[in-house]
Amino acid sequence: MQSDTILIIGAGGQIGGELTMYLRNIFGSNNVIATDLKKTSGELSESGPFEELNVLDKNNFIEIVKKYDVTQIYNLAAMLSATGEKFPLKAWQLNMDGLFNTLEIAKDNAIKKVYWPSSIAAFGPTTEKQNTQQNTIMDPVTIYGISKLAGERLCEWYFLKHHIDVRSIRYPGLISYKTEPGGGTTDYAVDIYFKAKAEKKYTCFLEADTKLPMMYMPDAIRGTVELMETNAAKIKIRSSYNFAAMSFDPQMVAESIKKIIPEFEIDYKIDFRQQIAEGWPQSIDDTPAKNDWGWKPEFGLDKMTKDMLEHV
Repeated sequence: MQSDTILIIGAGGQIGGELTMYLRNIFGSNNVIATDLKKTSGELSESGPFEELNVLDKNNFIEIVKKYDVTQIYNLAAMLSATGEKFPLKAWQLNMDGLFNTLEIAKDNAIKKVYWPSSIAAFGPTTEKQNTQQNTIMDPVTIYGISKLAGERLCEWYFLKHHIDVRSIRYPGLISYKTEPGGGTTDYAVDIYFKAKAEKKYTCFLEADTKLPMMYMPDAIRGTVELMETNAAKIKIRSSYNFAAMSFDPQMVAESIKKIIPEFEIDYKIDFRQQIAEGWPQSIDDTPAKNDWGWKPEFGLDKMTKDMLEHV
């Protein structure tokens, strides 16, 4: 039986780099094809196959799928919330046309499984803030969030109409020591650890009590692969699964850091991202993910803080 060949689009991004290496460790380096706009030196391009690919270039996309006999696609290419507000037309084109290309290519080339990430940005100002349910009001007010909501509906449509085995997770804010912040509203929760280690102080662009759902990258990567490796019969949601680990605000992160770096200081200079954050949930109910495919996080705030400060 031929083993699966996995194509990662956007392998150079915050999720993509760590996901690519995780999958290569499981399935073998030659069975995981990393792609991004430009090839860079380092582990990602040197540990296995790497191709330059713009997800909007459908012809090149098809060529790579055929060249490697790809059977699974993870499309991680996206413009995030804060950056998307500055470049709305580019964000819409990348986020939506890239997904269309992925689903059409999956339909026409017998791709077994497709992964596409959604986000808590798909919720909006009138979504309930606490314990946000899987099925609820979704009225996003950013281009990023609007594209994620539209993408969720598109994924389910391709499943229902064309039987594409497409799977998705609504990521909370993701925190990692391996990649720099990528233009998201939750990026403070990454940058704060780098600044704590280097300068013992941090200026935050969100207010002290702005609580948001968050997750440490090892949990996010593991959960993503667990979803993709679950038997299709157990996958009940084909739009996107709620996905949760912890919720905290900047002051709570600062207090966690002070347990290890007592002299750490935080101050605040609020910018446009505050308004974005206020439209998002504060905590997420991910009961369907737990019930359908056994999702369970391993990291809470203090455990994550300890690990981040050891590595940054």
